[in-house]
Amino acid sequence: MAFAPGKPAAKTPNVVLFFIDDLGYGDLSVTGALGYKTPNLDKMAAEGTRFTNFMAAQAVCSASRAALMTGCYPNRLGISGAFGPSSLVGLNPKEETIAELVKAQGYATGIFGKWHLGSQTEFLPLQQGFDEYYGVPYSHDMWPLHPWQERSKYPPLHWIDGNNAGKEIKTLEDASELTPTITEHAVAFIRKNKNKPFFMYVPHPMPHVPLAASARFRGKSERGIFGDVLMELDWSVGEIMKELKTQGLDENTLVIFTSDNGPWLNYGDHAGSSGGFREGKGTSFEGGQREPCMIRWPGVVPAGRVSNKLLSTLDILPTIAKLTGAKLPKEKIDGIEFVDLLKGDETKTPRENFLYYYRKNSLEAVRKHNWKLVFAHPGRKYEGSLPGKNGQPGPSPEDHPYPAALYNLARDPGERYDVMEQNPEIVAELTKIAEAAREDLGDDLQQKAGKNVRAAGEVLKK
Repeated sequence: MAFAPGKPAAKTPNVVLFFIDDLGYGDLSVTGALGYKTPNLDKMAAEGTRFTNFMAAQAVCSASRAALMTGCYPNRLGISGAFGPSSLVGLNPKEETIAELVKAQGYATGIFGKWHLGSQTEFLPLQQGFDEYYGVPYSHDMWPLHPWQERSKYPPLHWIDGNNAGKEIKTLEDASELTPTITEHAVAFIRKNKNKPFFMYVPHPMPHVPLAASARFRGKSERGIFGDVLMELDWSVGEIMKELKTQGLDENTLVIFTSDNGPWLNYGDHAGSSGGFREGKGTSFEGGQREPCMIRWPGVVPAGRVSNKLLSTLDILPTIAKLTGAKLPKEKIDGIEFVDLLKGDETKTPRENFLYYYRKNSLEAVRKHNWKLVFAHPGRKYEGSLPGKNGQPGPSPEDHPYPAALYNLARDPGERYDVMEQNPEIVAELTKIAEAAREDLGDDLQQKAGKNVRAAGEVLKK
């Protein structure tokens, strides 16, 4: 199925999906970053729609990526946390990914970057619907140079090409090639597949620590290495967008840009900004899950628009499925397609509710529209501790006793003012949503098992 260059096709666009690691809400110049510029991403925002109320499904690597790929809350799939290199668990091959859905429609599929949904061969991208894979199997701090190496005993970290281990990433200098190498492979994939529809997933490993920028960007920002890394990521997006235009595919390609979770704040000058939202990565406060999101498709997605409607990474799979004519997965998903809203119909409100799960299966908060009810729970806390410096982390207590509270995010996006006593009817309404979620998915905080939870993939010990 070939498309005429420069002519938008309403139903079958190419799809490019950028998923950045540990990017905070405030880490782009269009969302307020200081000390560096992100001109290509600012341009994407100007030429497309910026969604300001867009949630990652969970505030940690593997769980967040599982949700993006399947349209399911990760706890529905038995997935939590961030898989280590020796983990025998991964995304169950029985689950249907975006790649599998569009591949059935004749799409070429490629992933270039960080996978982190299982490093055993059974769970790698080629077994999950992708034709091509070049990247790293998990977070690039899970390597012998980790400060906890003596305790964690991380194995060597290699690039993975398809199903095979390639060159070892031994040093920060080697890590500085992550962004340019991924970009090179992404550009090559576009050239190779310019005459047929394609889905390309680009999950960049940075700005997750350890930070490293290539010589071309090192020392170029006023923000130190973090700013250098963001400038290089912005360059990468620009190179890929430029190649789409060069190949005559620009107007027939849906481009989505977002992140897996908020900033790892205890890394201080090596961490990003939550943009004023509370806390960061590893928490169910807005700073952990509210992410930048820009979507561009010339002539279809309105340019220069800002939408404040509640959406989530869960909603990307069903939206891509509808736009490409793909069938939805056979098993239940949690995503809601937002095609009409995407195309500019602000009368549509596809998503009204959102569930904030964390840890293995703890329901820490629920939301309806702009009301958010937080349940008493132990959690990570960055506030009140001095952050680290120069790549070393500061403390981040994991069991701070957060009390129950109700927040009106319309007037209090920083989640500072508990208005539970003033709004008993809202508390009752959100409590009903939570009760239904506990029945469906379970809740470790109340020691409840869900009725509709599926098993993660698991391999026998080798």
